Amino acid sequence: MVHYILQTVVFQLLFLVVYDLFLKRETFFNYNRIYLLSTALLSLVLPFIQIESVKSIVTQNYRIILPEIILGDANNISTTAIAIETIDQSVYWSWSLILYLGMCIAALLFVYKIIQIIRLIITSQRYKKGSLVIVRLAKSNAAFSFFNYVFLGEEIAEKDHEAIFKHEQIHVLQKHTLDLLFFEILRVLFWFNPLIYWYQNRIANVHEFIADNKASKNNNKKYYENLLSQIFNVKQISLVNPFFKQSLIKKRIIMLQKSKSKKRNLIKYTFLLPVLVCMLIYTSCSKEEANVNTDQDFDQVVEKFRNQLQTENSTLTKAERLELAEYIIDEFKANVEDNGKTSSGSISASSFTSSDEVSFSVIENVPVFPGCEGEVDNNERKKCMAVQVNRFVSENFNVGLANDLGLEAGKHRISVQFMVDKNGDVVHVKARAPHPKLEEEAIRIVSLLPKMKPGMHLGKAVAVPYGFPIQFQIKE
Repeated sequence: MVHYILQTVVFQLLFLVVYDLFLKRETFFNYNRIYLLSTALLSLVLPFIQIESVKSIVTQNYRIILPEIILGDANNISTTAIAIETIDQSVYWSWSLILYLGMCIAALLFVYKIIQIIRLIITSQRYKKGSLVIVRLAKSNAAFSFFNYVFLGEEIAEKDHEAIFKHEQIHVLQKHTLDLLFFEILRVLFWFNPLIYWYQNRIANVHEFIADNKASKNNNKKYYENLLSQIFNVKQISLVNPFFKQSLIKKRIIMLQKSKSKKRNLIKYTFLLPVLVCMLIYTSCSKEEANVNTDQDFDQVVEKFRNQLQTENSTLTKAERLELAEYIIDEFKANVEDNGKTSSGSISASSFTSSDEVSFSVIENVPVFPGCEGEVDNNERKKCMAVQVNRFVSENFNVGLANDLGLEAGKHRISVQFMVDKNGDVVHVKARAPHPKLEEEAIRIVSLLPKMKPGMHLGKAVAVPYGFPIQFQIKE
């Protein structure tokens, strides 16, 4: 969720920068309106778009899979999964709670604005003029529109009525209220994002420029006089189009006097294309989790893969094939569970690709962890290393970190990959976790693993990839 919000904010900022630098001063008002509406919508959708095919979860050369590490009691360690040590979360205030509370307050303010307008309609004198409903506001000089309702203050001079009415009629015909309502909804959902307010301000300005441009065609001089002479204290409601808005009058007059932009300036809208391309490249590369639509589809895929491992000819022993299948199933499930919740740390199929790398399916001698020198074969060395790594991570991992990060209650996973290079050093440590701080902690701990005796194959030292999951659970 946090990652999505950050992407949305960055995209909106880039879109607004392009608008303010290149488009805001042009007289292509309708194009500017389309630009603001479409980019606001694009910023919400782009984080979900991925052009690249989903990257493979399993590396081409299988890595050695160590048993799952359970954060908790370091003395209760084995090469198989053990009971999960739980972490209590007693934080009553969380970011999620603040987010939803803000939405509720913003929604109440939105409802209050609607009620204000409805009350004006009900309590004021009104009459129909064509498809429009004119609402006469007693003891007021305000003028604004909302859907097909045009609100006109009784104190507006009779000579100004026609120009003001024509201006508000254009707002109604152009359905500007729908634009403002769209941004009002965004203000409810993203109340904490100041860029939504900037968007709404810019679209409101464009609405006025459009209405002024059409309403002043027959008599520009008279229209200028109306704008300059009317300095009113108008109650501002963000989801209506007020005619008299002091802070905007100067901009409106400047735009009325401005020469029409040359058609060649339309090329400025193409500046959006490279920005969009960069965004699409980013969103495509940042998503690596596989999506499974239903549990039934997932089970069919898993069963098919398990059967292949059990029946096809392979240099792996049956036990190794079953162990690999169980790990892949476990990893696949973790990716599905964590989809959309993992942070920026990523593990891809290309993370451990090297000409010096040899998979455990063919290697003659696996790396030897300090203290495991007495084991006679690869399986025993692997088991010994699993116990040692399990103990090392359990003793040194900061298990209290999850509490401090305010993660949601439930099961969480950290997936770790690393390589023991041909010198016996632990390198290329990568992690994927529900929060960047957990990734950093996992990388820090694994990077501290001691130097090992490197793996050997055909008489020379080789690099060997490893991986293991860490699981923990947070209670409500």
